[in-house]
Amino acid sequence: MEELLADVVGVLVTVVEACGAAVILIGAVWAFVRFVWVGVRRGGSHAFVPVRLTLGRFLALGLEFQLASDVLRTAVAPSFRELGQLAAVAAIRTALNYFLSREIAEERRQVAEETGAPAPDPASAEHRGRGV
Repeated sequence: MEELLADVVGVLVTVVEACGAAVILIGAVWAFVRFVWVGVRRGGSHAFVPVRLTLGRFLALGLEFQLASDVLRTAVAPSFRELGQLAAVAAIRTALNYFLSREIAEERRQVAEETGAPAPDPASAEHRGRGV
């Protein structure tokens, strides 16, 4: 039974990793197309901020999928070595996601100041990086 569970989890890990890679790839392609489109139409460094924000959201989501695949990988009878590797990878990916979310929130705040729109609510889940 444990062998069957390990096989199923192995397939799930592959699927979740592929989903994460697909999210990042789609985000990169979308951002590149927008980058070219915005650069041709408007130019200027401020025109690229929304493109960076969107790419950042795709990267953050892709990192979440990759972390989920790592958690799944260690779900079936993990060794202490695998748990240690998971802890290290989770810490690195969580730190990357945290700083990426902070940068996205800061860019949103700057865009809101420049456009006169209301700034994001610091208490909102989106501002804390959960809805990025």
